[in-house]
Amino acid sequence: MRGDRHVHRSRYLVLVLSVCLVLSGCAAVTTAIRYKDLDVQTKMSATIFLDPVPPEQRTVFVQIRNTSDKPLDLQPEIVSAIAAKGYKVVQDPRKAHYLLQANVLQVGRIDQTALERYLAMGYGGVAAGAAAGALLGGSRPVRGAVVGGMAAGAAETLAGTLVKVVTYSIITDVQISERTSGPVSQEFASELKQGTAKTKIKQRSASTTHWKRYRTRIVSFARRVDLEFQEALPYIKQGLINSISGLF
Repeated sequence: MRGDRHVHRSRYLVLVLSVCLVLSGCAAVTTAIRYKDLDVQTKMSATIFLDPVPPEQRTVFVQIRNTSDKPLDLQPEIVSAIAAKGYKVVQDPRKAHYLLQANVLQVGRIDQTALERYLAMGYGGVAAGAAAGALLGGSRPVRGAVVGGMAAGAAETLAGTLVKVVTYSIITDVQISERTSGPVSQEFASELKQGTAKTKIKQRSASTTHWKRYRTRIVSFARRVDLEFQEALPYIKQGLINSISGLF
């Protein structure tokens, strides 16, 4: 009796492995074909519309920060791109009609799920970790469904070891301030945590300014099978530069 069970389990295992090999091969080929060419995209979390202004007001103060772990200086290229559109880039913010401020948050390899979450969170948002999947089913799972689920999961893992689709990105928060003739009321609200304690401090303040604020997050990324960072960098840099300068 035990021998029959052992044989039955062995055949069951062979069946699952066979299905895995077939599916993983098909998945790897499909992935390789789908991502064989470089795919470069740039997306914004929100659209910004700036009102047209006369030539004498086409002045911009530019400040580009980089708080990522990669030494990337984008300011000179962004300044050149904005100047090419007929704007004068000034060094004194008091003489500018527009203030362009940007902070590069992330540069490098990224998971596609995290990339989408960064974009969905928008300006100032922090993407959380990927949620763990859950197994849903009835109280009496069908053996064929179990085999299919095991095989599909194992096939995906095997396909991932055969073909690596790599994504690199630059994620940037952008704020544009437009000078106004009349006062603009603004209100700030923040919530501060006290270490690991549950106590929180809520702060709220209001002020009047002569600037209208526009905010968005720009995600520029490139992906391809076995893509290298140095190969992707010029494309994602240019995508970000085009997107920022295109706002003016």
